[in-house]
Amino acid sequence: MTEAFGEPEGGAEIADELLRLVTEVVIAKAEAMPGARELVELTAAAVPVAVASNSHRALLEAALVRGGLSEMFPVKLAAEEVTAPKPDPEMYPTACTSLGAVPVDALAFEPPASKRQDFSADVVIGSLRDEELLSWVRGWPRR
Repeated sequence: MTEAFGEPEGGAEIADELLRLVTEVVIAKAEAMPGARELVELTAAAVPVAVASNSHRALLEAALVRGGLSEMFPVKLAAEEVTAPKPDPEMYPTACTSLGAVPVDALAFEPPASKRQDFSADVVIGSLRDEELLSWVRGWPRR
């Protein structure tokens, strides 16, 4: 990309500028996925929750604040805070450790774009508003 901008030595500066611009757009226009707030509220009422994102910390924070979700997650893990971001699984046990949870007892909600051939899902849903999903989470014992 540095060649495209005619700045072969400007990689870090270009990356910083792109991050700043994308973050500005997120702050101004991003919206949480439909049903995200309700699902996170229901889940957090029963179990500890974390967010593990391949986004840069600044972008993750901006998206969570814009979506009204920031205060719901006691643990927020960004791509630069692990050795290997997704699709490497490192983020999941790292987030679990931060929560004091055991990875084998954890549950991950991932968007369809994160589907990988080496990842097996127990349940696939079409929407965070899926009534079976919400009923299932409502049935969890509350903490």
